[in-house]
Amino acid sequence: MPASPDTSKTVKLERYNSYLRKLHSTKVLNASSKLLFRVTLLIALVLILFFTINYPPLSDNPHHVPPHHQHHHSFLSTSLFSATSAGGSAWEKQVRHSSTPRRPNGFSVLVTGAAGFIGSHCSLALKKRGDGVLGLDNFNNYYDPSLKRARQNLLSKHQIFIVDGDLNDGPLLTKLFDVVPFTHVLHLAAQAGVRYAMQNPQSYVSSNIAGFVSLLEVAKAANPQPSIVWASSSSVYGLNTENPFSERDRTDQPASLYAATKKAGEEIAHTYNHIYGLALTGLRFFTVYGPWGRPDMAYFFFTKDTLQGKSIDIYQTQDQKEVARDFTYIDDVVKGCLGALDTAEKSTGSGGKKKGAAQLRVYNLGNTSPVPVGRLVSILEGLLYTKAKKHVITMPRNGDVPFTHANVTLAYKDFGYKPTTDLATGLRKFVKWYVTYFGIQPRVKKETQHTDKSG
Repeated sequence: MPASPDTSKTVKLERYNSYLRKLHSTKVLNASSKLLFRVTLLIALVLILFFTINYPPLSDNPHHVPPHHQHHHSFLSTSLFSATSAGGSAWEKQVRHSSTPRRPNGFSVLVTGAAGFIGSHCSLALKKRGDGVLGLDNFNNYYDPSLKRARQNLLSKHQIFIVDGDLNDGPLLTKLFDVVPFTHVLHLAAQAGVRYAMQNPQSYVSSNIAGFVSLLEVAKAANPQPSIVWASSSSVYGLNTENPFSERDRTDQPASLYAATKKAGEEIAHTYNHIYGLALTGLRFFTVYGPWGRPDMAYFFFTKDTLQGKSIDIYQTQDQKEVARDFTYIDDVVKGCLGALDTAEKSTGSGGKKKGAAQLRVYNLGNTSPVPVGRLVSILEGLLYTKAKKHVITMPRNGDVPFTHANVTLAYKDFGYKPTTDLATGLRKFVKWYVTYFGIQPRVKKETQHTDKSG
């Protein structure tokens, strides 16, 4: 019988190959597990970073957030917004939710400068009555952005979303109008301040002229076109000597670049109304003050400097007369803004083409009772229980005017504008907000507590 072939070597070889295959499979599996773990960890870290930047924890005292954190958040959130958020489904959902009215026939209003002083107050008033409100603000550093972020936090508690963006970002504005058919625009975004124009003139041209044109360009092409109410300024009266200031008075002698850009805005509004049928209403504000106000305004930094024991400069005219202002309380101005929105007619254009004559208006919104700046300081001294260190000087030639005085007859006639808050009452409300916001213990309380202990 022939001998059977020796298969032991073959069996051993197959077993060895099987072992190598198992070993290779195990290594591949381990490598794949490690790679999956690392990818998962990386994704988790990216998500944590994203939500940390875009959704910072809200605080009951948002002004206590360190300024460097505020700037960090603003820069990164703007970058992420531009790169990933604009047009995203979550972003569009926020935009639509914020701008949807909750009352029958309610407005859908785009408020530019919504994190600003007047913008934040108007946004809250519109939302509270059931209108839809979407904000737009670039959170610039003209004054401390942390105050603007604090206003943003306040608005967010009332379901008002503010888009972090610039008026000169045409694609962003176009996207907003594509997502929301705005019925109205309340355009309050601007580079404010008379004196700062001497330091940074280009910022006024960029915001007050180029930014306004950018907004009007998008609005004219919208379908439907919105009605637009926008912030002009009492500064347009410039060197006008008529008293009180009426909308019929000349406004061709601006005393500052800021005033010139606002006057230019009124002429630009006329042009877009005439060519494209946009309904436009300009509001000339007279020295607006109150809670959540602007730190660059005299009443605000007078309060700060008086409490800190610093001297304050009080201007007088070249002929030694007191400078006076028609101080207007924020609540009165808000009523005027809403009155202008409520009486704004629809624009008549469509797709950038005018179909008929459209409404074009300009109104003064003031208090009708000028008060010398010295009297303002006296009221603050009484409210703060602190004597101010006054330094009276002649007004420099920096664009300021010696007095302002509003005639509001036209606004009263057309939408019932009637200011009701005197300066003493308005400043009392401002000081109450100021000491609460900045965590200052009023001296009156300290004195009262000292008296109670003595007794």
